[in-house]
Amino acid sequence: MDSATVIRAVAAVLRDDTGRVLLVKRGNEPDRGAWSLPGGRIEADELPIDAVVREMREETGLTVDVDGLLGQVERPHPDGGRYVIDDFAVSNPRGALMAADDATDAQWFAADALRSLRVTPELLEHLSQWGYLPEVSADA
Repeated sequence: MDSATVIRAVAAVLRDDTGRVLLVKRGNEPDRGAWSLPGGRIEADELPIDAVVREMREETGLTVDVDGLLGQVERPHPDGGRYVIDDFAVSNPRGALMAADDATDAQWFAADALRSLRVTPELLEHLSQWGYLPEVSADA
C-alpha cells in the first residue's frame, strides 16, 4: 500500500444511562484482541453517518441514532498508508446486544474498568478529550 493511501473509517461512541461505554473486541488486525469502539471502513459512495449506523448494526446488533461528530483520529495502517476515522456520538440503542461480523465480543464497561483492559492505541485519551471519560487518564 502506498504511504499516501488514506482509508476512511468511522467509529461509534455509545454510553448507556449509567455512563458505561460500549466496546467491541477486535477479531481482525490491526489490534486483534484489543477492545475498541464499534466501527469500520466507509464503503464506496457511502456517507460517514450511514457507515456508522451500518457498522454498529453489523458489529453489535444494535440500531442507533447519530448525534454528531466528536472528532477525527488518524492511525497508521500496518501495510502503509493511514486510517482517517470519524468518531461519532450515537444514542438510543435498539435491539439485542451481540457481537457479530469482525467483533468477537461486545460489552458495556464502566469508566473505572477501562484502565485494566487492553484497548486500541489512544482510545482512552480520545474519549477523555471529548468529555466521555473525564475521570480516566492515560497516565493513571
